[in-house]
Amino acid sequence: MRAGDHLAAAGAAVRVALHLLFDTALLVAPVRGWIRRAERLLEGHDEAPVHAWLAVVRNYERLLSGDFQSARHWARRAIEVGTRCDPAAAAVGRVAEARSLVLDGEVQQGLGLLNEAAVAAVSGELDPLATGVVYCEVVCALQALAQYDLAEEWTAAMERWCHGQPVGSVHGRCRVHRAEILRLRGFCLEAEREALLACEELRPYLRREFGWPLTELGRIRLRRGDIQGAEEAFLAAHEVGWDPQPGLALVHLAKGDVVLAAQSVRDALEHPLSVPSKELPPNTELRRAPLLEAQVETEIAAGDFGLARAAADQLSRIAALFESKALFASAALARGKVGLAEGDTAGARRAFEEAAHLWNGVGAPYETALARMGLGHAHRAGGSEERAVLEFQAARSGFERVGAVERAAEAVRACGGAGGDDARRRSRPSTGDSSADEYVFRREGDYWSVAFKGQAVRLRDLKGLRYLARLLGDPGREFHVRDLVAAEGGWSGEAGRGAERGLAFSSGLDAGVMLDARAKEAYRRRLAEIDEDIEEARAIGDDERAAQAAAERDFLLRELARAVGLGGRDRRVGSDSERARASVTRAIRQAMARIHGYHPALGEHLDRAIRTGTYCAYLPDPRVPLVWTL
Repeated sequence: MRAGDHLAAAGAAVRVALHLLFDTALLVAPVRGWIRRAERLLEGHDEAPVHAWLAVVRNYERLLSGDFQSARHWARRAIEVGTRCDPAAAAVGRVAEARSLVLDGEVQQGLGLLNEAAVAAVSGELDPLATGVVYCEVVCALQALAQYDLAEEWTAAMERWCHGQPVGSVHGRCRVHRAEILRLRGFCLEAEREALLACEELRPYLRREFGWPLTELGRIRLRRGDIQGAEEAFLAAHEVGWDPQPGLALVHLAKGDVVLAAQSVRDALEHPLSVPSKELPPNTELRRAPLLEAQVETEIAAGDFGLARAAADQLSRIAALFESKALFASAALARGKVGLAEGDTAGARRAFEEAAHLWNGVGAPYETALARMGLGHAHRAGGSEERAVLEFQAARSGFERVGAVERAAEAVRACGGAGGDDARRRSRPSTGDSSADEYVFRREGDYWSVAFKGQAVRLRDLKGLRYLARLLGDPGREFHVRDLVAAEGGWSGEAGRGAERGLAFSSGLDAGVMLDARAKEAYRRRLAEIDEDIEEARAIGDDERAAQAAAERDFLLRELARAVGLGGRDRRVGSDSERARASVTRAIRQAMARIHGYHPALGEHLDRAIRTGTYCAYLPDPRVPLVWTL
């Protein structure tokens, strides 16, 4: 502007708006401010590439606000102008229009445009920014549709391209998409690792949309049975302004609070958050699908089969609208649950069989195992015990394969004392006998001798077994996870007592201040921009825009308050405890899953008595004292 080159200045303003949209995904009001500045600078200028990119920004501003009709108008404008003077803008415009079409339910037309835009990315004819946007948006659109095979292919292509590219938050976004795919495929440990790395990589870029990787982390932990870890992740997502539902409701359900779980899902469906998001645009049926899936579970638990049936029916209509095999599978599983709850054994059996077939075709072992569990209960309700046990055993194998410890234990309990399961256990490497009064958990070189209630087994060493031995040696005591990590390396096997052998873990490491001075100043500038946006929205009578801007202002004020403590001191973000918590919980759950396979009785005892989280403890029934030989 100082040089008098208004066209170049407009291009700079548009690039700032693009950065806010794609890297920070923070607020829409500042984006609108930069759009207005660019439009003023372009007054009187002939058509140029900056007009195409301005249309791209306009499109995404509307997409994030849930105004898909206006978004499509601006996407077509980007394609029209970009085709004449900037192929990169035209390619991004095609992806943008495709997403709007998909979200409006015009799936086949949208997928066609996605393929057309993707050709430009793989051909190498676009600049790095445009290529990253195209890759990321194609994956977002496909995963939102549950088109997992295509999404997996494009995620792999995106990862190859990202290597060495200076493309900001695209790296972290790619990890979240990969974590979603790994979770679906049953590789939960790898998925959690990717999600944690994504959180680290996206932390400098995202604020409110930082809740996206956090909720994925919560879903992974919930699947693995780490209820406290899942709750921590969902609450952290809520704190940054992200909608934690239905994950948080499912945590309440897992903890036995059925009333709160059901009410949480009802509230989320009745009062959807129109939070601007590039990953999950508001006001779409695709946003409702996971909530409806959860509502089936929560309402059945609450005894309201009518609401559960209505949710399953809505889910079926959404699956038909978006023509997704995974959504059809989810709807079939929901119908099976409702049918079983209502006593329609034959209908439930057909629905569960359909769900198992579809989920198996998608390549989702956890969901397939859920369908097998439902099918087992349907067979049992219909009087076919042998077929029921067969399905429960198949479900158990599926859950064990993906590390879903709690679900595997549920399948074991469903099998009961069936002979087939006993035969499976006898085929495993267990030796020796033990009296009913002997409780042994002793390391012997590379193996552990474990005895409980008359059965003894030998297990190969795992880090989680060492953590378990420390907990068993001091019943009732709470160990901080950092203490367990610090003590494990030098522990020789004796029962851990007190604060010996360096149990205090006092590194004091943290991830720095929550907001530095520069970030806080930027937040204050954005607050001023939001105030202007609210005034403009009220002047033109746009109540929805004013409400959205007010929500953004509340979010920023919460962020500033959260980052500043008493006396104006900066609060700091701890990271060592979270890493230790995740590592210890994962190791203990792996060890318990191994024990479950070889010694189900001990596995069930540990399920009831072991508590994991930031503090871990062994809490057996005080009425039945156990003294372990370590």
